Amino acid sequence: MSIVLHHLNNSRSQRILWLLEELGVLYELKIYQRDAETNLAPQELKAVHPLGKSPLLEVDGRVIEESGAIVQYLCDHFGDGKWQPAPGTDDALRHNELMHFAEGSAMTPILLNLYVSRLGEAGAPLRPRIDEQLAAHFGYLEAILRPSGHFIGDDWTGADVMLSFPAEVVVMQGLSEAYPKLAAFVAAIHARPAWQAARAKGGPYFAS
Repeated sequence: MSIVLHHLNNSRSQRILWLLEELGVLYELKIYQRDAETNLAPQELKAVHPLGKSPLLEVDGRVIEESGAIVQYLCDHFGDGKWQPAPGTDDALRHNELMHFAEGSAMTPILLNLYVSRLGEAGAPLRPRIDEQLAAHFGYLEAILRPSGHFIGDDWTGADVMLSFPAEVVVMQGLSEAYPKLAAFVAAIHARPAWQAARAKGGPYFAS
């Protein structure tokens, strides 16, 4: 089986690289660098996918897009019964919810905050709503993080991988004191040998 991760530096692709290392998957890494001025992905990624986005996981020539789908595929095929709850259980349903929550809900205010911050004073009318939504989503994640330090059960799952990025944003924004459980979650991830190996391979990353 041929597996290639098309990886954009300093992006959400980092969590896919981390999961590949955790699972011990043999893979090829193709790194794409952001434009130094625009911070956008290079045109070369469009040769892999029309939208030019990353991550993209190429398996025997079949390109899998969307982080959640990639994490699910890797857990299904290489998780060896781990990294996700048993099928048919309530935890499995909850795991699916959180896998989708990471990109479908949590990323919306994060991205709005990023884009509106570039507008300066022109974006001021949107700030109260964005700030309220950031607090709501970060607060929700802080509240549902279990005493084990995981979002589902007492061990690492795909949901933890997907939610690692929103949690890293909390730390990056200097909000660790407001959300100490999420900050501890990020610290635990960054202490793992697999994450450190992924960081060494993946290039510059904002949350390291």
